[in-house]
Amino acid sequence: MKLYIAEKPSLGRAIAAALPKPQKNHRTHIELANGDVVSWCIGHILAQADPEDYDPTLKKWRMESLPIVPQQWQLKPITRTRAQLTVLRKLVKQATEIIHAGDPDREGQLLVDEVIDYFKISKTKKSKIKRLLISDLNLPAVKRALNALKPNSDYMPLSISALARSRADWLYGINLTRAYTLQGQKTGYNSVLSVGRVQTPLLGLVVRREQEIAAFVSKPFYQVQAHIALNINEAEAFTAKWQPSDNCQPYCDEEGRVLVRGLAVNVVKRIDNQAATVSDLESNEKQQAAPLPFNLSQLQISAAKQFSMNAKLVLDVCQALYEKHKLITYPRSDCRYLPKEQLKQARGIVNTLAQSSLPCMKSAQGANTSLVSKAWNDKKITAHHAIIPTEKSPENINLNTFEKNIYLLIVRQYLVQFYPAYIYQQTKVTLLIAGGYFVSQAKIEKQHGWKILFAKSKKSQQAETLKEGYEQEQTLPPLTKGQLLHCLQGELIEKHTSPPQSFTDATLLAAMTGIARYVSDAAIKKVLKETDGLGTDATRAGIIDLLFKRGFLQRHGKAITATEVGVALINALPEMATLPDMTAQWEATLTAISEKNASYLSFMQPLTTTVTEMVYGASQQSFSGLPKVAFKPKRGKRKFQKKAS
Repeated sequence: MKLYIAEKPSLGRAIAAALPKPQKNHRTHIELANGDVVSWCIGHILAQADPEDYDPTLKKWRMESLPIVPQQWQLKPITRTRAQLTVLRKLVKQATEIIHAGDPDREGQLLVDEVIDYFKISKTKKSKIKRLLISDLNLPAVKRALNALKPNSDYMPLSISALARSRADWLYGINLTRAYTLQGQKTGYNSVLSVGRVQTPLLGLVVRREQEIAAFVSKPFYQVQAHIALNINEAEAFTAKWQPSDNCQPYCDEEGRVLVRGLAVNVVKRIDNQAATVSDLESNEKQQAAPLPFNLSQLQISAAKQFSMNAKLVLDVCQALYEKHKLITYPRSDCRYLPKEQLKQARGIVNTLAQSSLPCMKSAQGANTSLVSKAWNDKKITAHHAIIPTEKSPENINLNTFEKNIYLLIVRQYLVQFYPAYIYQQTKVTLLIAGGYFVSQAKIEKQHGWKILFAKSKKSQQAETLKEGYEQEQTLPPLTKGQLLHCLQGELIEKHTSPPQSFTDATLLAAMTGIARYVSDAAIKKVLKETDGLGTDATRAGIIDLLFKRGFLQRHGKAITATEVGVALINALPEMATLPDMTAQWEATLTAISEKNASYLSFMQPLTTTVTEMVYGASQQSFSGLPKVAFKPKRGKRKFQKKAS
């Protein structure tokens, strides 16, 4: 008897729908006509054992009992799903062949592997386990996956990586949470001070940002613009911006902005009614390829910017689009690429969208499926691919506003893969005026290409132009190198430095994915530019949500700030616990384990030493800044609720 073990009931039912009929549906499994069985976990049905499961005396929190380091790691059944575990035990014993059908990611691999290992099956039986990878719950996609089973042993490094993460989180979280909570109790703080390898550095990012804002003092800085005419008798043709020389750097800040008004005033006087020579001229045609399809983090960032949706809400909506409506592929993906095999379904997906009545209809009708963007790259695919629409039609499906918005974001990001490049002519002219250099840039759009799907207001287009360094609404006349022009006058422009902005849902997620920007160690920074950042796509939403639930973060409109407790906790912790360096390095090592470039022991042994040292250090910390009562976050109604499968 073949036994298919899915991660959750909805996936199990999708697998059964592609297998022989008639079928007998039971609450815990489905019997197939040929005697095979499809069953499932209900998410995690096993959990890491608690300290008191190893030793009853550890139930009471005492500093002298720390650190707690299990010599033989144990799992225990989760009470609410114990019945399902009992059924799986019986089915695994009866099965002659097992097909692992966990979700196609690190956690999905471990979730089913640990259940199978818990039953202590024979080595022979374990060696024959197959892996079924499903990222689309629609029938044709499931059938294709069933015809492409792979040895489960190929994915053991992924499972070991997830196991190391699970145990590391236990070691770090259990020991440091107990240590710092006990220290907090000495000052009268009446609640748990939760510490985690990802949540605490994330909280540290927010606290430090708010401290920077509080300490910020705005300073004026000065720019000089030259108003240029083709000759002394002509009206103004364009403007050029002064580029301070190396001799001016003592009067500039670290970003090269001039801080001394007198210096800028002197430049204005010197260039009035002076000759301007074209010293350099560059004009190049540039092409910009379409952005890649979404992974979960990039989708969450886009949704936060466009619809002010928080990360947890976006994930919940994605799960509904995937499981309930079957309109998108597996959402907890960290990959932005697609396998070349997927090109076979591209025309069908685009045609389905072109026949819909949704706003994406015209975009789909204009797509050219003969174009192959850089998104299709088998070398970039791991256990899953980018989030894209499925072949299922969205017609006659009642989507709520959140679901519709997220679905259309995913659709647009897929459709742009079938549009040509955005092409523009970029021109940069450097002028020499009275011994100083001035630069003017302009661009002319030649082919809108994929950008036609990203229609923007005039205001946002102007903002983007300025951000790219081009003068607003400016065009340059035909020029030649060495040409003599005329500076009509100089203009002094006074601006003021702005404080850093408080984090929002979008910028906090972006900080987690681009954590290298916040890492001080140059070697780690270099490594992190090639890895996933702080946390994973599948866990980031939960980590942010957890910090709110524990009263460490709060919202003020779109701004995310730290509470009094959050600030006090970060101030009391040793710096290494609050910086992303250490945990980001762990993520890099976990990725290396999944790619067979590092071992479980090479990760866990140094970690155990680090935890031991940090527990000792906790006893030396002062928590005098903590309030006596824990912050209680306001509770509001959830905007979106998903019924569990």
